[in-house]
Amino acid sequence: MSSKDCGGHGHKRRKIFRRIFAGILVFLFIVLVTILIIWAVLRPSKPSFILQDATVYAFNATTPNFLTSNLQVTFSTRNPNDKIGVYYDRLDVYAEYRTQQITLRTQIQPFYQGHKEVNVWSPFVYGTAVPVAPYNAVSLGQDQSAGAVQLMIKMDGRVRFKVGAFISGRYHLYARCDAYIQFGNRNAGVLVGNNAVKYTLAERCSVSV
Repeated sequence: MSSKDCGGHGHKRRKIFRRIFAGILVFLFIVLVTILIIWAVLRPSKPSFILQDATVYAFNATTPNFLTSNLQVTFSTRNPNDKIGVYYDRLDVYAEYRTQQITLRTQIQPFYQGHKEVNVWSPFVYGTAVPVAPYNAVSLGQDQSAGAVQLMIKMDGRVRFKVGAFISGRYHLYARCDAYIQFGNRNAGVLVGNNAVKYTLAERCSVSV
């Protein structure tokens, strides 16, 4: 076989490989465009959160500037989409007072939320002898004297959206829920145990994804 024939066969093989590669690229492009069109048409809405109640087992400020707290918070999360599911890969819950975190993070087990589904969780969040910034300690003392404390219950997590067989990448989910605890009003809560008081809140949370 002459060198000319070998060169011709090599050129044909390269031409075939280029066609195969181009076909794969076109196929992947069509799949990607299809997914984007479906995603745009369905327009996934972010989940909604409602802080239903908070049961206070302990909330004690001590000198100098330490806070011990133990709360059980009940919140619901709803998937408003009728054709899109949501994977919660991670969801941490914790409490803040005036932008300062006062409890440890409590992790909710990963779960999948189907179309229009509602899930309810009641995790405990607590912190023992947590140092409080001096300026916050002054405000906390004033709030406790007034009989009411404004807390912020926060959820921080990662979610993925499921459309048919397609599952999106991870998105950062962040929810903020106001919790106005009226310690000074005996009628504001219900005694549920030894020194534990349950306060009904029914607060809609601010959610960003």
